[in-house]
Amino acid sequence: MSSMPPPAVGLPDELRRRLGVPDAVMIGLGSMIGAGIFASLAPAARAAGSGLLFGLALAAVVAYCNATSSARLAALYPASGGTYVYGRERLGPFWGYLAGWAFIVGKTASCAAMALTVGSYVWPGQAHAIAVGAVVALTAVNYAGVQKSVLLTRVIVAVVLTVLAAAATASLTSGGVDAARLEIGADATVAGVLQAAGLLFFAFAGYARVATLGEEARDPARTIPRAIPIALGITLVVYALVAVSVPSSSSAPANSPPPEPRSRTPPGRPTPTGSSPSYASARPSPPSAPCSPSSSASPAPPWPWPATTTSPTPWPPSTHASRSPTGPNSSSAPSSPWPPQPRTYEELSGSPPSASWPTTPSPTPPPGP
Repeated sequence: MSSMPPPAVGLPDELRRRLGVPDAVMIGLGSMIGAGIFASLAPAARAAGSGLLFGLALAAVVAYCNATSSARLAALYPASGGTYVYGRERLGPFWGYLAGWAFIVGKTASCAAMALTVGSYVWPGQAHAIAVGAVVALTAVNYAGVQKSVLLTRVIVAVVLTVLAAAATASLTSGGVDAARLEIGADATVAGVLQAAGLLFFAFAGYARVATLGEEARDPARTIPRAIPIALGITLVVYALVAVSVPSSSSAPANSPPPEPRSRTPPGRPTPTGSSPSYASARPSPPSAPCSPSSSASPAPPWPWPATTTSPTPWPPSTHASRSPTGPNSSSAPSSPWPPQPRTYEELSGSPPSASWPTTPSPTPPPGP
């Protein structure tokens, strides 16, 4: 007759109940404030535009309803397991099994998103390696015990809240604060607000972590229902402050017109009188008709030309005089208001080639024998 193995010694049938309301609130804040504020707020703001606060309020309402039901179920079934226990006790084993697997898959995806957010901020070039290291480190801390997890969570939450408070204070106390930027504009749409609410709900989803502390909290029927709304309320206040401070202190409103194009006129050169510094006025235009330099209708050059040694010649040049409407020998050939340009080597150098390039006499061959 075989004998049954003796029960294991030192393995309790339930976890130690050490957590109070402050500890449970801290775990909830650590699960909500973190990657949510750094990863979901920017895409939510791009989707909702000026309706970001409406999306935040909608996400907070949905999260509060869900958190209230989780808190009541945690008070009825104070055991570890969260949604798995609630589904099994209320709906049956199959639904509990399905709810447990859905919870695991959802938390795995949330853990991956948070780890990649940490990697993107710490070392963008090696985000995946930093993410893997963060997951391994936090797993080791959780394996060491719930008390060490709570201690590390307090440090992380304190650092994150300090950074967010500094950013919000700097934004709200800057000179560019304008409350008019918070008004609802044409960029806010129903689809954008709903999309922002869905993104921001991911940042509130950490309250479900508090519901899994049924066997680690002292008096779970009292601790968990109090910790969940407190953690959710603190998170909502932090998110609202950040969401209000960033758009109200931006350097330019979202619908501001583009700046005027700058002039391409080189520095030190005057702009033609009577025109604005634009691309068209930055370069001269050829005269539409021949005119005299002394005429009052002749345009002034936009910048001074360099001095030349040649005397002014009629316009068009003599090489193209046959194209002149008055003929090559006409005495009434108009002159150009533009200074003449050098065309030959003498005009460019100012001296004949013989003066610039002296010739050397060739040597005389020696006499023969």
